[in-house]
Amino acid sequence: MNIPFVDMKSQYLTIKEEINLGIQRVLDHGQFILGPEVSEFETKLANYVGVQHVVSCASGTDALTLALMEESVGPGDAVFVPSFTFTATAEVVLLLGATPVFVDIDSNNFTIDCESLREAIESVNVDGKLRSRAVIPVDLFGLPADYTKLGTIAQQNNIVVIGDAAQSLGGKHRGRAVGSLAPVTATSFFPAKPLGCYGDGGALFTTDAERADSFRSLSRHGAGKGKYDIMRVGLNSRLDTIQAAILLAKLKVFEFEISARNRLSSKYALALNDYVKIPLVSNGDLSAWAQYTIQTEDRDQLRSRLAEKGVPSAVYYPRPMHLQTAYKAYGNGEGSLPVTEKLCKTVLSLPMHPYIDDEVVDFICDSVRSSL
Repeated sequence: MNIPFVDMKSQYLTIKEEINLGIQRVLDHGQFILGPEVSEFETKLANYVGVQHVVSCASGTDALTLALMEESVGPGDAVFVPSFTFTATAEVVLLLGATPVFVDIDSNNFTIDCESLREAIESVNVDGKLRSRAVIPVDLFGLPADYTKLGTIAQQNNIVVIGDAAQSLGGKHRGRAVGSLAPVTATSFFPAKPLGCYGDGGALFTTDAERADSFRSLSRHGAGKGKYDIMRVGLNSRLDTIQAAILLAKLKVFEFEISARNRLSSKYALALNDYVKIPLVSNGDLSAWAQYTIQTEDRDQLRSRLAEKGVPSAVYYPRPMHLQTAYKAYGNGEGSLPVTEKLCKTVLSLPMHPYIDDEVVDFICDSVRSSL
């Protein structure tokens, strides 16, 4: 049985005509940079999420960078990030001269541990060498962090919350859509994301018109009203028109795909709950299920046996950021974030996409059970 871990081919075949027509329209009008599809996509995505402004850019990493730039984060500033994440969350902090402060996560849902965050903020404030400026909670594997608690913590400590929704677009927290949960939210359209294009792409969400204007300027070399009216130092970070056309086609089936992902997660949960630790979703929350990640002490053995049966799997992430060579100087060493460090040894992600057949799901679940 040929089982893809992420099946973008089946998605393409489902909406092939719409995608091909969209690309052809761009080829016909020739506006490859900031063509009409870009603003159309921004408007439709803003309506979908329920925010006033969406500003697209060239990648999810750029989206995070632009969010920090707009806040003037730089040397002397502390930005709190979970250690259990992809490097982009932390690297943008260092690229701007600020300091990442790594915090632990909740083992039940893989999102930032608010008590660990409180302790880290207090430690920074007591030490006095850095200013507490921002927190970037990562909605890992598709589930939104607890933005209600995060908002309270941010208000108490005068820091800004910048949502990292690279994996969670389409999800909800207490009935509110991802993208509308923080003053600023960044997302990615990397091909394997729940809403992915056929290259790199990203976007920023906000209800603040001034922020949106700043994002737009920063993403276009700091330009003001005119191309050569340079108001600030910025980046060259624009979503390609062809990618916007592809995303417009995919947005039409996005709600269906989120529902399909949630149906698959329910099947996994029912079949595997007695065998492994499954991810938990609080009442009122909705995950986009970028990944379905289980936990087991026999992770490596299970992964090997699944491979023998033709079932692909992945480990996100085998090593936490605070123990990576590039970030060791900014962490407190092994043992400092125990939940994160344990998860790196026990997590395993199973195939997750909207176009998986019931027969394949049954085979995967049978394979997991028989391999333990």
